[in-house]
Amino acid sequence: MNTITALFKIKYPIIQGGMIWNSGYKLASAVSNAGGLGLIGAGSMYPEVLREHIQKCKQATSKPFGVNVPMLYPNIEEIMKIIVEEGVKIVFTSAGNPKTWTSYLKENGVTVVHVVSSSVFALKAQDAGVDAVVAEGFEAGGHNGREETTTLTLIPIVKEKIKIPLIAAGGIATGRGMLAVMVLGADGVQVGSRFVASLESSAHDNFKETVINVKEGDTQLTLKELAPVRLIKNKFYQDVQDLYQTSPTKEEIVALLGRARAKRGMFEGDLIEGELEIGQVAGIIHVIKPAGEIVEEMITDFELAKKEVLNINF
Repeated sequence: MNTITALFKIKYPIIQGGMIWNSGYKLASAVSNAGGLGLIGAGSMYPEVLREHIQKCKQATSKPFGVNVPMLYPNIEEIMKIIVEEGVKIVFTSAGNPKTWTSYLKENGVTVVHVVSSSVFALKAQDAGVDAVVAEGFEAGGHNGREETTTLTLIPIVKEKIKIPLIAAGGIATGRGMLAVMVLGADGVQVGSRFVASLESSAHDNFKETVINVKEGDTQLTLKELAPVRLIKNKFYQDVQDLYQTSPTKEEIVALLGRARAKRGMFEGDLIEGELEIGQVAGIIHVIKPAGEIVEEMITDFELAKKEVLNINF
């Protein structure tokens, strides 16, 4: 048992990222049942839809699970109220100031983790009273930090600065990647992209098939004027790049993005006009499989890699 497994009362220090349009109760409960920590992604859910997913998750697993809440999303007050009312005991917050909701959650018996992209924000989260931080590197899919610091660099920098448990995210899809970041100082890992390509992911099959066919260089961080997001290169991505050639205003970029672009791509399966968010590590994800198998494979790979490292001679 390490600090992360003890904090969440789980078997393995593997957290499934709470990703919009990918992380419903089916995925969260499957990961939790396999010994990791499943997270419901509240960012793509209306409040009552979130309540429904929490209730179904409680029926599908007796193990700990949590909710990921991007704090810049609408209805945040109602979302937090539902989380407390439904007795959720673990919340991962992101995309906002951790001081805003940490005290409220902790007063209601919730363990709070905040996602950061730099040591500066990690310290602010620690000062706000969170129980742990997720340090997410530039490789990650979805919305990303503006600092563009890679996971390999970010983890030891953050580890040097904070005293609370540290979870690494960004570019981790295997047990070997898990071992690497834990050697660098992480106490556990948060895995997103690998769980997108799972049977239980709520992503559209078109998107899942696209993910397992992504090659090196097929993703790019863009839309930095709004919130940096890593996208698979498709027609919509190219439209964004073409617009950049005209030195657009922020308003023009917002107009191109429109509404529900991510839902259109990842949930509804529009591979042409949709926003397709995934991490660079998709380049080594080749098969869609059950989430439980993904967890077990990561642990087996982790243990094998540990033995191999011990046999390295210099």
